[in-house]
Amino acid sequence: MQLVGQKIVEKAARDHADWRASLEIWVAIVKEADWTCNSDVQQTFNTADPVGIYVIFNIARNKARLAAIINFPEKRVTIKHIVKHDAYNRKDYGK
Repeated sequence: MQLVGQKIVEKAARDHADWRASLEIWVAIVKEADWTCNSDVQQTFNTADPVGIYVIFNIARNKARLAAIINFPEKRVTIKHIVKHDAYNRKDYGK
């Protein structure tokens, strides 16, 4: 998959050193993925949660949430936000 928004990942890794390893692993897995639908995503990341137009990923053992929009036909994952677990509000992503 093509990954858009890596600067968001880089900033999150700088700001939260304890997320860095998980984010690096997530990026590597996504770049190698060939997803065609949300069930493919959930086979790779079993806690991935489709919410509205987003797919929400748990990062660093639930310390953070990464919100991405996945365009399956174009094989593109666009990172929109990475927030601390306690700042994540599911209803904000269901729009």
